[in-house]
Amino acid sequence: MPAKSGRGKASERSAHAQTAQGAQESERAKERAQLLSKPIKPVDFSKVSTVSDLVEAFKNTSIQARNIGQCADVVESMLKDKSRPTVILGLSGPLIAAGLRKVIRDMIELGIVDVIASTGAVLYQDFYQARGFKHYKGSTDMDDTKLRDHYIDRIYDTLVDELKFEETDRYISTIMQKLENRAYSSREFLSILGKHADDEESILYTAYKHGVPVFSPALNDSSIGIGLTIYHAKNRGKPHATIDPIQDNYELTEIILKSSKTAVIYVGGGTPKNWINDSEVMAQYVFNPKIHGHEYAIQITTANPTDGGLSGSTLQEAQSWGKIDKKATKATAYVEASVALPLIVGSIIQKGVWKNRPRLQFKWKGDELVAVEKK
Repeated sequence: MPAKSGRGKASERSAHAQTAQGAQESERAKERAQLLSKPIKPVDFSKVSTVSDLVEAFKNTSIQARNIGQCADVVESMLKDKSRPTVILGLSGPLIAAGLRKVIRDMIELGIVDVIASTGAVLYQDFYQARGFKHYKGSTDMDDTKLRDHYIDRIYDTLVDELKFEETDRYISTIMQKLENRAYSSREFLSILGKHADDEESILYTAYKHGVPVFSPALNDSSIGIGLTIYHAKNRGKPHATIDPIQDNYELTEIILKSSKTAVIYVGGGTPKNWINDSEVMAQYVFNPKIHGHEYAIQITTANPTDGGLSGSTLQEAQSWGKIDKKATKATAYVEASVALPLIVGSIIQKGVWKNRPRLQFKWKGDELVAVEKK
């Protein structure tokens, strides 16, 4: 058989190259069509009559509106998961001053969240309102020196009565004075405060009523801490009750270990967010190396991740630590909480995805979590 000429071989190579190029172009065309397959859909108010409708419309928009829609989707997924994840809510920022008290209270009442970790300030201001005191409208351009003359404190554009704050601080001290002289976790103490709140609109009271554990890992950094300091000053040098933050670590770790899965909702950052994330590391190091991070996570924040601080740190960054599962369902909305949280929670409530979800009942014996039962 005669050998092919050099020209014939070149022609064959050219044909192969053209075929390969054609295949690549076809693949690129398919990929391009796929990338351009989901058009943005403008919000159409002729089709929006509820918060749920609006958040649903957001899912087909862009920027932070779409992120709010995605956060709502993640919360819906964690509530629908048949393995019944334990949902942990992290709270920081001026949420009560912002008017979110009942939004958070309703999340507890409806069983949307199972465990809370919060700054002391959020819980203190809830307790302050449970005693009948209020937050008032102000503005950012008020004369703060004049406010000081009147013992009025400003939280951005919100005002509070410092005289009533002091009264509440001292009331907390008297509650502590009646306790047995031993160490308490913040969960134990905040449950006692919840019992004293006796206000159906209160976060602490609603959590107490339903047995929802509430932790504050930096309780001393708040007006509750001021009340405890008043108590401590009166009782120095003799046996007295104390708050043990490491007991908090142990108790939250027990919750992680006895949960089928964990899911987290972070409103703001700060210590609560980092502490809830660290609970996964504590569980891995101390008890079970197979613990692999929270399986659902959303974050509502305005903190910038570029400064390296924990408040702005991304959920992806947390995956490198094993705090968030490598395959976690997650989303972040860079929106101030007073706007984002009511939209997400309102959508979840109106869609009714929380209904028929069994509530968790935590059985404690001191700092030991004896059992987690479904009601």
